[in-house]
Amino acid sequence: MGREELEQKQEGTSEKRLGDNVQRGNSRRKNSERKKASPSVTKRAFLQYHSYNPRYFPLCFLWTVFREISPYFNLWMSAEIVTALYEGREKRELYVLVAVTLLGNFCVQAFQAFLGKRMEKALEILRDNEQRAFYRKTLSLDYDKMENPEIRRLRRKIRENSSINSYGVENMRGDLLSLMSCIVNLSFCVIFLGEMIPLMAAAPFHLLSLLLLGAMVGFSALNAWMSIRSNVAGSGNWNKIGDLMLEENRLGQGYDLNGMDCRIYRQQPIITELYEKLNRKHLRLFSEAAMKDFSLLFPAELVSTLAEICIYLVVCFYCTLGAFPVGSVIKYVGYMGRVVRNLVRLFFHIGSMKGNERYLKTYLEYFDIPNDMYQGSLAVEKRSDKKYDVEFRNVSFQYAGSDAYALQNISLKLKVGEKLAVVGRNGSGKTTFIKLLCRLYDPTEGEILMNDFNIRKYDYRQYLDIFSVVFQDYHLLAMPLGNNVSCEASWDEEKAERLLREVGFGERYAQMPKKLETPLYKNFDEDGVIVSGGEAQKIALARALYRDASFIILDEPTAALDPVAEAEIYSKFDEIVGDKTAIYISHRLSSCRFCDKIAVFDKGRIVQLGTHEELLADETGTYYELWHAQAQYYA
Repeated sequence: MGREELEQKQEGTSEKRLGDNVQRGNSRRKNSERKKASPSVTKRAFLQYHSYNPRYFPLCFLWTVFREISPYFNLWMSAEIVTALYEGREKRELYVLVAVTLLGNFCVQAFQAFLGKRMEKALEILRDNEQRAFYRKTLSLDYDKMENPEIRRLRRKIRENSSINSYGVENMRGDLLSLMSCIVNLSFCVIFLGEMIPLMAAAPFHLLSLLLLGAMVGFSALNAWMSIRSNVAGSGNWNKIGDLMLEENRLGQGYDLNGMDCRIYRQQPIITELYEKLNRKHLRLFSEAAMKDFSLLFPAELVSTLAEICIYLVVCFYCTLGAFPVGSVIKYVGYMGRVVRNLVRLFFHIGSMKGNERYLKTYLEYFDIPNDMYQGSLAVEKRSDKKYDVEFRNVSFQYAGSDAYALQNISLKLKVGEKLAVVGRNGSGKTTFIKLLCRLYDPTEGEILMNDFNIRKYDYRQYLDIFSVVFQDYHLLAMPLGNNVSCEASWDEEKAERLLREVGFGERYAQMPKKLETPLYKNFDEDGVIVSGGEAQKIALARALYRDASFIILDEPTAALDPVAEAEIYSKFDEIVGDKTAIYISHRLSSCRFCDKIAVFDKGRIVQLGTHEELLADETGTYYELWHAQAQYYA
């Protein structure tokens, strides 16, 4: 979508919501997939996966060459030693052959070990980069997509498929290594069997030899076909088991057997019954899959045995005709047997890659999610006086997948330096109002202006920098206290300590042994400090102040504090904020009395706007009702 088209959209037309964008993107991808051959899915996934560490697969190929050449070398040397023994050659020649065998194996194993270590390191880098790319994609998504349930389920499904069943890119990697092994094996077979074919052609013709060769080729082809059929037919059952394992995993994540609620309300019997139900289903599916695999694989193994018998008969028959020495029976039987086995493996893993495509499609679908939010190009003026006037002009908003409006026809002007309190019942649209102001979402209808320009025209990153927000669901990181306050790799010690004291964290801070270096929580450090909910909220408040943004927004960040502590923090905040523009959301109306004006939200609309005294004078208003509903508990 071009910039001009987006500019037209922002001037008046309503935006399409996330659900429509995802459906449109999915439709385009499905149509594209129909046109392309199925291998393109695996090819694209491989190219993306390979880019995470281009050295890994070449190292794998070299390692495979040295690993697979060892049995061929041993077969060749064993044949030479047996022939030498049969022909009664000198001991010195036998010693040389044995020494060459031992030295050759040592060199091959040494190179293989060397490459194996390099390959392990390359694999670690590959996996780290893959994880980094996945999380970078997650962090780069528009916020509306981050909250979209379908996308959250998609992300969870990818990780579950990989960690529980090893489906997706990990399965593709394993299949590629196996295919690499098959191709290397078959290449060696062609090279080493090159001397056998002329010897067989030079031998006297015999009808039995032709019949044995035909039987060998026929049994080998039948074995390959039956292996492919068993892989395709059995994959459906194992996919069902994999999906059931995901369900079992989600059950374990969704219920905490050691949790307080589980113990108080004695929920263990209910959870145990659910587990037993899934286990019975799992056992039934596993039994069915195992029996089906046996019924399919047993004939394939029988045919494989017949093919190997034919190989022995063919080689022994030509040996009796004098086509090649007795010792060559060992290597030619080994070579031809490996041809048959690797052809079967080759087709098996091709079928496995075909079955893995549905998981690769899920993986690629996540990386294909487009970002539709217009990033803007107008620079945000950096004003030392922090003068940014904001106006909501007939703003309405619907969440994706919802027919109801979360906000409807909101019009509000917020002047520089004003203190605005936003109050209302749960679900009245207060937090949605803040999300639109911070441009985490764009309005469905109407527009939001800053200094007379639509906020969509401003550079997105620069616009975000003028806000400092403490949301209801804020998060602290398992990192040192200083990092949590500054949200940077370093911090201003004097500034951070001052702000922590100003928000009421000074007493707890004095008890911390390492001060700002003190790690929070014990995720990565046994010396980590566990802070209470109220203490965590104070740290989050200090973080908001540390940023020194033009707008300070508190979205019910003091819910874990008692009313007295909350009132104290808000009064201090009023002093700290100074001439900055501030917005406070709180269910405790007494904490918002110092604000210049109060906006009362109800069912997605602003039903009242004014000062505390003005709103309290209207005895029929929502604010009057809310105020007196709380006042009776403090009287």
